[in-house]
Amino acid sequence: MSKEPVEYLKHIRDESYFILSVITPNKTKDDFLADETLKRAVIRSLEIIGEATKKIPAEFKVNYSTIKWKDMAGMRDRLIHDYIGINYSIVWDVIKIKYLNYIHKLLM
Repeated sequence: MSKEPVEYLKHIRDESYFILSVITPNKTKDDFLADETLKRAVIRSLEIIGEATKKIPAEFKVNYSTIKWKDMAGMRDRLIHDYIGINYSIVWDVIKIKYLNYIHKLLM
């Protein structure tokens, strides 16, 4: 049974709020890299966000073209399919440079 886009957006919102709550401005890359539980939790949230973006219809995404839907879905694919080779330093950079910007756009 297909859900409405709003249901997937809620999943994205919830996981985004989680990431914002644990990747605070005073959290450093070294803090992140040293915390196995935090890394796993953030990865899971990114996987959920990516999967939810795949389920949102293209006609909905067209209205929000400033959001990089394919990037978010692509991140999910890399995390799921290359789970052994995850470079957490790159994950941190992606979160700080790209995802926080996407999250703010989605939550506004």
